[in-house]
Amino acid sequence: MMANLFMFVFVGMVMTYLQIIEAQPIGVCYGRNGNNLPSSQDVVNLYKANGITNMRVYDPIAETLTALKGSNIEIILDIPNDNLQALTDPNAATNWVNANIVAYSPDVKFKYINVGNEISPANSATSKFAPFLLPALQNVQQAITKFQLQVKVSTAIETGILTNTYPPSQSVFRDDISSFINPLIGFLKQNNLPVLANIYPYFGYLGDPAHVPLPYALFTQQNPDPSGYRNLFDAMLDATYYAIEKAGGENLPIVVSESGWPSDGGDGASIDNAGTYYTNLISHVKSGAGTPHKPGTAVETYLFAMFDENIKTGAETEKHFGVFHPDKTPKYNLSF
Repeated sequence: MMANLFMFVFVGMVMTYLQIIEAQPIGVCYGRNGNNLPSSQDVVNLYKANGITNMRVYDPIAETLTALKGSNIEIILDIPNDNLQALTDPNAATNWVNANIVAYSPDVKFKYINVGNEISPANSATSKFAPFLLPALQNVQQAITKFQLQVKVSTAIETGILTNTYPPSQSVFRDDISSFINPLIGFLKQNNLPVLANIYPYFGYLGDPAHVPLPYALFTQQNPDPSGYRNLFDAMLDATYYAIEKAGGENLPIVVSESGWPSDGGDGASIDNAGTYYTNLISHVKSGAGTPHKPGTAVETYLFAMFDENIKTGAETEKHFGVFHPDKTPKYNLSF
């Protein structure tokens, strides 16, 4: 009896340990839209020195991929939107995978290929890419299968394609994109692939500060809101889960492929707010607590971004999302 009890306790301890070591890691996105950034090798060394084991890379630059060889850093490698039309040709997709994945494997640890970023037929900036996304995904997946690679293929969505997001349980994809998103969700479901999602509470706060309190966006609100949520990150993430489920993607995992807060350049953008957001986001993700809809489900999350990017276009805040300065000194006291 005592032996059985000991074995039960031992197995329980092992399972708890495995759950801890399987808790999803924090990654950091490596954007390169700066004219004052370190070399790729210095960047890889900085990731390693800070215990950052996951990286998102926005295009297959040989210098970066070469620097990653032997680093044991797992990466999301993006295929930029303007490459998608070419990859509607299966041969072109095979050649892309051969040149950018096979040629560097297994020395570089590819975890995901992100085919296109934040594409939506309802967004004038990306609508022209919408017809090419699903064929490109299918062709890249076929090439991955052909080469017998253990890499997952997906595409990164943004929360602007959701509607009825409060309370999160009512969230759905917008009607005007259903013919676009439903086949994508079906493809990911059929192939047991995750959804990548860019989740930005900062923009939720910026868009409606009268109804989105700053503490709610920064994980510092003590009491839940009327829908039971204590922070906007969980609310946005669960809204995405619910919409995916209603589109036929039950049990599809979500990888948060970007989340960040700017330190300058706009309302609510400050060193203090950004440091609070990154610190609390890391703590929340590493706890493995999950969300109200998915309690105990750890969510792999990528901070945006490694460096401030001084030549990035768009709003001034876009240049100030870095967690490190370009001289490689930390902007915040973060523990990855």
